[in-house]
Amino acid sequence: MVFKALADSTRRLLLDRLREHDGQTLRELCERVEMARQSLTQHLDILEQAGLVSVLRRGRERVHFINPAPIHDIEQRWISVFDRPRLDVIGAIKKQAEEFAMNTTMPNYVYVTYIRASAEQVWQALTQADVTARFWGHENVSDWQPGSSWEHRRADGSGVVDVVGKVLETEPPTRLVITFEDSVGADREPSVVTFLIETHQDIVRLTVTHENLPNQDMLQGISSGWPAVLANLKSLLETGDVLPQAPWEMSRAHA
Repeated sequence: MVFKALADSTRRLLLDRLREHDGQTLRELCERVEMARQSLTQHLDILEQAGLVSVLRRGRERVHFINPAPIHDIEQRWISVFDRPRLDVIGAIKKQAEEFAMNTTMPNYVYVTYIRASAEQVWQALTQADVTARFWGHENVSDWQPGSSWEHRRADGSGVVDVVGKVLETEPPTRLVITFEDSVGADREPSVVTFLIETHQDIVRLTVTHENLPNQDMLQGISSGWPAVLANLKSLLETGDVLPQAPWEMSRAHA
């Protein structure tokens, strides 16, 4: 009966609320878990039958208290036979890892390069599919209007799309902001890439900022991928041709 009662996430939440503040009425618990009175009563009845909650009457109200005895019995029967210090260490590591994951945010990736070209040339290189195919190995396909979608298609004729996203902002020829999703239908918020093109006489400063990275693996991939792509772009605009070898292949070889 105890395991059946604990199997429901709502009942576990009720126990958490009682652990935080023991001795609550039905009305107080309804406010804390935002649940209809009838549904909450059914869950409390199951917890009471399992011995996990004790009820005392105060006038017309029923006051609920958490009862740790059944959990203690489980601990004595199945858990205490194991090495308790080792379990405590494992529990502490798990708690620390969870707190780190919740409190740690991935840093943004920023890359700056200077190119001997005009802002218009850099803008066209970033947004014209046939040009991106030359320096990136992928065609970036979109009408580049705010709200439009864009696709990062392989330039080998296969039509495979490796990255998708939305155009968030576009200010030709100085600023382009897009979302960047490395797999279709990924269950997370997409990262965001900003291209900032600033002119100074005969050169431009191109700043690429990649934000909202989901994990360390993607940060490492971006850190090796963006410099290779932008080096190829710089070579194409300044010499008329890309680098003699694909620069991202060098990154993979030395990984």
